[in-house]
Amino acid sequence: MKRILATSIISFTAVFGVMVAAPTASADVIDYENLYSSEGCKEPTPSKFKFHIYFNSGMDGSYRNIGYSVYDFDRLKPGGSDPGAYPLRFCIIGASGTPGAGQKIKNNAASAENDHYKYKARVHFYSGYTGPKDVMNPGQTIARFRYVYNENASFSWA
Repeated sequence: MKRILATSIISFTAVFGVMVAAPTASADVIDYENLYSSEGCKEPTPSKFKFHIYFNSGMDGSYRNIGYSVYDFDRLKPGGSDPGAYPLRFCIIGASGTPGAGQKIKNNAASAENDHYKYKARVHFYSGYTGPKDVMNPGQTIARFRYVYNENASFSWA
């Protein structure tokens, strides 16, 4: 039975040139995780979200951990019964005296670090992953963005 199934898949792929892939998470689920997961405001090092974006240069001030690509920092849609769109904000830690606490990330970030072991991280000037961008290799930090300093609108993994 396994051999017949494997042969059928190979034949289908050979004839049609496509293979059915595993389903991917919807944008709503991804936005929901970036907005509401507790990983977003954990200390950066132990967070399961491996991209950390900071309000100030030198990885200083308020931060936000991001786990998934963000099409537009100002319009994340959690989905479900909530039709709204919300901005992603820097975390409020402690008494909120940290510079940038609660501020929108869009056009307010100065530095970042990529703790992922495999993927590059890209911060884009425009929404929709377009325009000039700063790129961080796995394990790299940028103490001050060169192309998107306080002019950043989206984030993607590569």
